[in-house]
Amino acid sequence: MPQIRPITDLRNTTEISETCHQSLEPIYITKNGCGDLVIMSIEYYERQLARTAIYSKLAEAEKQTADGAELLDADDVFAKLRIKYVK
Repeated sequence: MPQIRPITDLRNTTEISETCHQSLEPIYITKNGCGDLVIMSIEYYERQLARTAIYSKLAEAEKQTADGAELLDADDVFAKLRIKYVK
């Protein structure tokens, strides 16, 4: 469950860093009761970037399928890849 903390908690950077790494979730920082910042570990950030890239590629593939792109047989594709890259 994401944490919501006041901006004054940023004074203790070590605790904030440890919390980000332990929970593997972002920490939402508020200023005067309103959302202001989001702090997260690099691992979480990179995982989110990878997830976004996968969703983007899936959306592109679904669009190509909807537009009538030719579908390939997985066994044929993997056989060609093995011939090309496995030596």
